[in-house]
Amino acid sequence: MENQKELAKVPHHIAIIMDGNGRWAESRKQPRFYGHKVGVDAAEKVIRACTRIGVKTLTLFAFSSENWRRPSQEVDVLMGLFKTVLASKINQFQKQGICFRAIGDRSKFSKPLQEEINRAEILTANNQKINLIIAANYGGRWDITQAAKKIAISVKTNLISPDIITPEFFSKYLTTEQFPEPDLFIRTGGEKRISNFLLWQLAYTEFYFTDTLWPDFNESDLVLAIDNFSKRERRFGQTSKQMESEPTCLSKE
Repeated sequence: MENQKELAKVPHHIAIIMDGNGRWAESRKQPRFYGHKVGVDAAEKVIRACTRIGVKTLTLFAFSSENWRRPSQEVDVLMGLFKTVLASKINQFQKQGICFRAIGDRSKFSKPLQEEINRAEILTANNQKINLIIAANYGGRWDITQAAKKIAISVKTNLISPDIITPEFFSKYLTTEQFPEPDLFIRTGGEKRISNFLLWQLAYTEFYFTDTLWPDFNESDLVLAIDNFSKRERRFGQTSKQMESEPTCLSKE
């Protein structure tokens, strides 16, 4: 396979903001929902590429808690697309060894969509080829807030002491607790911000921004991002000399 030389330097966890679907469609004089549908195809290609390359966890930002402000027709299309994709791809995920997980506040989703998410998670729970995390109705501030509320309740009911609360302890209450923190963050579409995505988890993540709109993002673009990542020195607060003698990794294994 092409790019074999990069396999040893592949990040354990990649997180992606899939930006540019609407602009891609509008540039082709198509309705915005068409861009979202083509964006699903791009996501499938990236999932397959990550599986082949050896990425162990892939997080895709599908719908933020702020996206409810978009036109209701577009939101309805996105919700319907999410449900349709899950229903049609879940058996494929199972065959490919993909462990599916959704993070975010599901309470605003329709009952059928919630049921489809639950079914997908249960069916693929034991798969180990790659973890596919879909962030839907997710916001980094919401994630931190819900973790803080859970900890506050435990303190109030005397289940834990405030003295044991550390960053590591706090992380256990986030929706991503069972997964490693992202090593590489990618945002397509030309914007250079993280838009309330994994605010806590991206503390030591390497950032990569590209002007490529998401529907055009493919395996070659992914490899370029990984190649860029592989050339960076990640010191996690230490010096280069310390890293040489005591390699450090903040990600969970």
